[in-house]
Amino acid sequence: MNAATAIILFAHGARDPRWALPFEAVAAEVRRQWPQAPVQLAYLEFMSPGLVDAAHAAIAQGARQVRVVPLFLGAGGHVRKDLPALLNALRASHPSVGFELEPAIGERPEVVQAMAHSIVGLAR
Repeated sequence: MNAATAIILFAHGARDPRWALPFEAVAAEVRRQWPQAPVQLAYLEFMSPGLVDAAHAAIAQGARQVRVVPLFLGAGGHVRKDLPALLNALRASHPSVGFELEPAIGERPEVVQAMAHSIVGLAR
C-alpha cells in the first residue's frame, strides 16, 4: 500500500461513546503496525464521522484509493446493503478514486481463529 491509499475502518456506531473504545484501539494498533497508511474510523450512525465525511477527508489528504474494512462480525444487512449504497454514491461523486470494500472482519479466518483461541483460553 502506498500513501495514496487510505484505510477506513467502518463500524456501526452507538449512542454511548464508550462503545467505540475497542474500535479506537483497533485503529490505533493498525496505525502502529502500518504507519504509512492513513487510517480512520467511520460510523454508520450515531457517531462521527460518517463514511462519506471520512472518505472526503481521505481524498482531501491525497488518497486515490480507499479501502473500507467493515468492523462487523458478519455481513448482515448493513454490510450487504447499506455500505455498498454508500460506496456507490462515493464512486459517483469521486470517479477518479477507487473504493474497495473488504469482507467483514469477523469473517476473516485469522479473526475467527483469534476469537476461538481467546475463548478456549478461558478454560485454562
